[in-house]
Amino acid sequence: MDSPVPPRPAEPRPRHRDRHGRGMRGPIAPPQVPLSVSRADAFADLVYDSRDRLERRWSQLAQVDFLVLEVPGFGPDGPLDPLAEDEGVPLGRVLSAGDGHRDRIVIYRRPVEIRTKSRDERALLVHEVVVEQVAELLGLAPESVDPRYGQE
Repeated sequence: MDSPVPPRPAEPRPRHRDRHGRGMRGPIAPPQVPLSVSRADAFADLVYDSRDRLERRWSQLAQVDFLVLEVPGFGPDGPLDPLAEDEGVPLGRVLSAGDGHRDRIVIYRRPVEIRTKSRDERALLVHEVVVEQVAELLGLAPESVDPRYGQE
């Protein structure tokens, strides 16, 4: 009985130009750049960057949870105070510790995004809202939480 001849390993196919003659295309983005970052992820990064900046000066912020929610009133922040509706849509909120939770600062993504046109404006507004909420939590003026508050 003859032993079957093993199949030859497939050789790599030669690279061909695409049908438009432009050749092989390169990578879409460099390896160190994420291909797609959602707007929600980019916004959360802005909030956490502001938190990290303030945490260097205020170590007690390590015991505070920072949350990003789409809009006020839906989610772990619960219903809004009906008396506060006269002030307009809130951009952020402080939730005191209770029910097994630590103090929480909530930043609302959509109201902040609607009020800004560029990423730089958004970063400034996010930082101002975070500073205001931290100031409210600590019982201080925003200028004492971050001396550059309101100057940019």
